[in-house]
Amino acid sequence: MSTSQKLVLASSSPRRRDLLARIGVTADRIESPDIDESPLTGELPRAYALRLAEGKARAVHRQAGEIVLAGDTTVALGRRILPPADSEAVQRDLLGLLSGRRHRCISAICAIDTAGTARTRVAETVVAFKRLSPAEIDAYIASGEGLGKAGGYAIQGRAEALIRFLSGSHSGVIGLPLFETRALLRSAGYPLV
Repeated sequence: MSTSQKLVLASSSPRRRDLLARIGVTADRIESPDIDESPLTGELPRAYALRLAEGKARAVHRQAGEIVLAGDTTVALGRRILPPADSEAVQRDLLGLLSGRRHRCISAICAIDTAGTARTRVAETVVAFKRLSPAEIDAYIASGEGLGKAGGYAIQGRAEALIRFLSGSHSGVIGLPLFETRALLRSAGYPLV
């Protein structure tokens, strides 16, 4: 494998940078993709997450010798794609929907290798919150932690103490499934041991 290959992270998320560092990878360049993230009519959560991950990877200019990595984490309740919490009112509604129920975090990743071939992987994680009291929802919202996050929460913070069950990839819920990311980067030719 060539060590001259460079990695472009198609994400402005500091969480994805931190997660990559856990597997010894530092992006040579970070570029935030600009794509429409609106779900298509009738689109299912897994297809949506895959479409966004690939769309983000393709939206970033790839130079010679560069591999582009992009990801998307979607929170789904059944067939319903839950939006990011863009306000406290939306966050309250989302946490009310998730309270005491299982939901899925679908973390899709896409790598485009130096030849322009796109590869994708998906990690699905089942997550269940305990039944949340109104006071617990209020306290979590007051922390400011889940604003802007899919489903209205950030598992790497205070919300983790409210999760009663998780089956799958913890790092995928945060935003980048590390097992799948490592395998995907290796298959794209990025030099990892």
